[in-house]
Amino acid sequence: MEYPSVVADVKAVLKKIENRKFKNMYLIACGGSSALMYPSQYFIDTNAKSLTCEYLNANEFIYRNQAALCDDSVVILCSQEGKTPETVAAAKYSRDRGAAVITIAMKDDTPLQKAGGELFVRYGYYMTCKPAETSYGVMFMLTAGILQALEGGTYFDDMVDSLIKLEPVMGKAKLDFEPFAADFADKCKDNNIIYSLASGMNYSQAYVLCNCYLMEMQWINAIPIHAGEFFHGPFEIIEKGSPVVMLMGMDRTRYLEERAAKFLNKYTDRAFILDMAAINYGDIKKEYIAYMAVLILNNECRMLMQKLSVSRNHDLDIRRYMHLVEY
Repeated sequence: MEYPSVVADVKAVLKKIENRKFKNMYLIACGGSSALMYPSQYFIDTNAKSLTCEYLNANEFIYRNQAALCDDSVVILCSQEGKTPETVAAAKYSRDRGAAVITIAMKDDTPLQKAGGELFVRYGYYMTCKPAETSYGVMFMLTAGILQALEGGTYFDDMVDSLIKLEPVMGKAKLDFEPFAADFADKCKDNNIIYSLASGMNYSQAYVLCNCYLMEMQWINAIPIHAGEFFHGPFEIIEKGSPVVMLMGMDRTRYLEERAAKFLNKYTDRAFILDMAAINYGDIKKEYIAYMAVLILNNECRMLMQKLSVSRNHDLDIRRYMHLVEY
């Protein structure tokens, strides 16, 4: 099989660390870049027998001063532009502790790459490039490759195969989703608060939908709620007209999302349910469908916001504070 160049870059990085016997893995980022860490942590947690994995915000990672961080650790860090100060500092901090440090960004020769060293992969813009070339794809390949080197199996090869086969599936899913996104934008353009629910690795998309898209890019109050926590307080806020984006993936926690969706369909007439069970995944290996579903959710959430921004006449690139004031 002929692989895209990004896959070759990932393989080159993995080759340089293939003989290191890691005991733990840390996935480090801030903001939108942190969302792609959740699914990869889920992948390690549900497949690794000896390797432990933890995601942390970059600044908290430093200030916690993790006792287990050492030369038996591998740390993967992401910053889209490669300039996030906290993530750059976390890369240097990790190298000083002897860990293997892998950095990923959309650009070469950034502060993050310089702080991290030679183990670097550049990824593409997720709305225009192939799934294997996105940040999510790179993270899945890196974690799958490290696990394969440590514990055997065919994790890396299966992940690459799934990402490549996802391309036509993704294209059709996006096309089919257009009417749903337009309907959402029309019905929610005047709302000043929107909720989102999900569980498992799909919660990463509820996080980015609310924190990055709705609050950062649209200045709409938004709350990402874990579907497993929904019935421990948050469901009391739901009324007939409450707008909720319900994300339903294909991982082992889907029951939590189904339970929440059942409640929402009963108590609000504005539940917008993105159900990945409705997608035809073709011949993607069954065990990898859940990971591919996250990438589809990621694209569909972005489409929701593109339509909403047009309906509200509020461009996604407008900011009040970010990169404009000192903070």
